[in-house]
Amino acid sequence: MKKINFKKIGVIVLWFLGIAGLVSSLAFVTANEKKVKGKTVTVTIEQDDDNSFLDEDDILKFLKDRNDTLINQPMKDINVYRLEKALNTHPSIASSEVAVTVSGDVSINVKQRKPVVRIINTRGESFYIDNKATIMPLADHYTARVLIVNGFIPEKYSQFYNFSIPQIEKDSAFKAITVIDDIYEIANYIKNDSLLNGLITQAYVNSDREIELYPAIGNQKIIFGNDNDIADKFEKLKIFYTQGLNSVNGWNKYSIINLKYKNQVVCIKK
Repeated sequence: MKKINFKKIGVIVLWFLGIAGLVSSLAFVTANEKKVKGKTVTVTIEQDDDNSFLDEDDILKFLKDRNDTLINQPMKDINVYRLEKALNTHPSIASSEVAVTVSGDVSINVKQRKPVVRIINTRGESFYIDNKATIMPLADHYTARVLIVNGFIPEKYSQFYNFSIPQIEKDSAFKAITVIDDIYEIANYIKNDSLLNGLITQAYVNSDREIELYPAIGNQKIIFGNDNDIADKFEKLKIFYTQGLNSVNGWNKYSIINLKYKNQVVCIKK
């Protein structure tokens, strides 16, 4: 007669009891989780420069206005994906991440959009174009320190906010009526060049739809034209400033520096 291995049976019984206990424990935890409500909301705002369009109150007010109440809200009813999608519609937010814990804590991490240039149109309306080449409105309580462009710019924010600069450049109808794509390409080049970023402080679109630049040093008007041959034009300008104007009274010698013409810089003396 085969002997019964009571030791082996005991181990199997213990395994079954352990699994049953674990299942019961998980069921208890799940039931309790369903009862947990939001206790805290932590907001973190990422920014890569000194421009600060958002603060914690802005984010919380934005959610409150949408009736997205998190405090005392059952955690099981908080839809992380929907919250992130909603936050990403905010005009100053580039991206967002939302996380929740079983203890009732909600963390919101948002990344600000980065404006490259501020445009002031002929109606006095202002808006930005950001580093992703998309149009964004001004913030309610903060103005970014970026290149400012005004002049003969009839384009309204409402006309173009749904379109990126690449979309505008590819559309012949848009291309024929707007200069904001030229403005962006020139402003973006300036922002990414340390010398030019410190040198050029303002730009103006004249009645011929040409872009004029105004430096922080000297009183010259720099006629840049359109966004054709941007790198070549700015290279000529940098050479002219570092070599041609470093003579005695060189900074005050010329009133106009014209970069429109290929392979040459045309200057007009005061």
